Amino acid sequence: MRALALCALLALGGCAATLQRLGDGGGPPKMTQPGDPTKDPSWRPVSLPMPVPQPVVPEANALWQGGRTFFPDQRAATVGDIITVLVNITDAADLKNATTATRNGNEAMATPNLFGLEKSIPHWFPNANVNSLVATNSNNANTGTAEIKRLETITLRVAGVVTQVLPNGNLAVAARQQVRVNSELRELQVSGVIRPQDIASDNTVQHDRMAEARISYGGRGQLTDVQAPRYGQQLMDILLPF
Repeated sequence: MRALALCALLALGGCAATLQRLGDGGGPPKMTQPGDPTKDPSWRPVSLPMPVPQPVVPEANALWQGGRTFFPDQRAATVGDIITVLVNITDAADLKNATTATRNGNEAMATPNLFGLEKSIPHWFPNANVNSLVATNSNNANTGTAEIKRLETITLRVAGVVTQVLPNGNLAVAARQQVRVNSELRELQVSGVIRPQDIASDNTVQHDRMAEARISYGGRGQLTDVQAPRYGQQLMDILLPF
């Protein structure tokens, strides 16, 4: 049943993607005409986490209203504030492993005297020689070599929103960005937890200061379609055990 359900999901996903590509006529994804976005049936109001409004109580004989400061801090501090996440990943790995093992073994057994029973051995085994009944010889050699080389470099800037202020003062941040170039749509997603003291004066934070960081960079379009295996091939890779 699970295999059938998986096949059905793959088939539906493949059909939807195929119909979408056919609707584009082989060209780039189509864009809507300029107009009032609120008139679009698919339009929905933007809903982002917002801080709880704090009522300002005016004080007697005070010229300065509460909630304001002479030199406000422009860094993100509350839910709904915008912060820029700097992603600068340079990951390099070069691993080499070599293993060599060799083993030789020789065993020989003879029974010139065995409680007088050695005389009856030729009766049961006419071709047997009691001076060399068993002889074994074994050789074993094992050689293994492994090498891994990896080099990844990602440099991105993406603006996100503070979604939650944790009880200890840390901030949960989520950022999403979409960029379409010709027929390829690129999507970047970043989320994690940061400390307020790690936010720079220009309201940016480095990705290596983000705990539980989740960084995703991918896309869809003509180039992705060409690089991805066919749906039938993906199905066979999942189902075939050999």
